[in-house]
Amino acid sequence: MTDRLLELFPELYIAFGQTFLMLGISLSMALLFGIPLGFLIFLFDKKVFIRNRWMYAILGTLANLIRSIPFVILLVSLLPFTMFLTGTTIGPLAASVSLSVAAIPFLARLVETSLREIPEGVLEASVSTGASLWLIVRCVLIPEAMPGMISGITLTGISLLSYSAMAGIVGGGGIGDLAIRFGYYRYEDDIMFITVILLIVLVQLMQLLGDFVRNKSDRKNG
Repeated sequence: MTDRLLELFPELYIAFGQTFLMLGISLSMALLFGIPLGFLIFLFDKKVFIRNRWMYAILGTLANLIRSIPFVILLVSLLPFTMFLTGTTIGPLAASVSLSVAAIPFLARLVETSLREIPEGVLEASVSTGASLWLIVRCVLIPEAMPGMISGITLTGISLLSYSAMAGIVGGGGIGDLAIRFGYYRYEDDIMFITVILLIVLVQLMQLLGDFVRNKSDRKNG
């Protein structure tokens, strides 16, 4: 197996590069749009802030709608949109479109959950001071919810890693594509075993890093 691993090292190197590209793009989009979306859903539902039942219903329904679609189906259904944005439906850049669409509402709901764990007394006290909404968000909501948000980001990253493996089914590249081409079509079980082990190690590293950052940001541990 060692000789086979050395022989496939160039393929593994490319596959991991493609996987990290997909993960980097989609996680960046999730951070850029998912976190604000989670805050908006939370704020629109709280009467002490900017309660708006219509906006809460629209944003919440949209997030739930996307999250309820299995990723493989979402991947295929977004192929026309992917073609419009990237000019292709294969490769890691194309797969990043579907990954980003799946990641944004996923992280948004995790952020919303973290915000809902903040005690009501803290929220009401911050509003009673007369501070602006932006100041409350920056100085109260973000610090209080930060540990939970980091856990949510870690979970999103790990989920995206598994989704990126599925993207190999439609030619998205990455580790999933390598496992399918060699492990499935060519019946090379050792390649499948190697890719699974590497994915397990990668997930463990991501979880350890996420836990470390979360503990550092937790005021209770400070």
